[in-house]
Amino acid sequence: MNTTSLLAAIAALPLAAAANAQTAPSTVEAMVPAAGTVLDVTAEGHTTRTPDLATIRAGVVSQSPTAAAALSDNAQRMGKVLTALKQAGVAPRDIATSSVGLSPQYRYADNQPPVITGYQATNTVSVRFRDVAKSGTILDTLVAQGANQIDGPNLSIDKPETALDEARTDAIAQAKRRADLYAKAAGLRVSRIVSIAELGQDTGGSPQPMFMARAAMAKDSTQIAPGEKDVTVTLSVRFLLN
Repeated sequence: MNTTSLLAAIAALPLAAAANAQTAPSTVEAMVPAAGTVLDVTAEGHTTRTPDLATIRAGVVSQSPTAAAALSDNAQRMGKVLTALKQAGVAPRDIATSSVGLSPQYRYADNQPPVITGYQATNTVSVRFRDVAKSGTILDTLVAQGANQIDGPNLSIDKPETALDEARTDAIAQAKRRADLYAKAAGLRVSRIVSIAELGQDTGGSPQPMFMARAAMAKDSTQIAPGEKDVTVTLSVRFLLN
């Protein structure tokens, strides 16, 4: 190929590219349609479930004049608590250590430096009860075996996906209802949904008020009422009105 032919071929490349660009089909639709009125609606869908999982923190607090004695007493008492949990049928996967601590205890006096009077050891485990109805009885057993600090419960839903799907369906229905209302008020009609975005979800797993239990106070059987939890999903739905 001579120089003139080569230059002609190079000059033709941009023209061919431009022609291909003009004929290539568009595969991405714009988020804002070219014709019609766009309406954005934020809707929250709801459903309810009875919690089937209770999570509670059970701890042992021990005090002694020496650090070694405090740790030793704490370990023995926590061993009894763990044995009681296993005997009650709580699976090992549902028992997890939350914290272990050892701290000095001080006596304070005016114009004098603090004096160490002993040591406090703590050991806390997080326990999941998959039978909420039995969790109160197990708590009483833990207190009897040496647990002197308990807080919770955090009542939640073990497998919330089905409930979340119900809430999503309800959110779409609420969004459509509101879109129809706005369209009618504006003298328009809903043509179609342009986009859907999930903004958030809530399975109602917020902690319940904390309670403390000590062996000397455990006179009556502890009762835990699961009640109901609201499951919600929030969606942002974009509609096209004509």
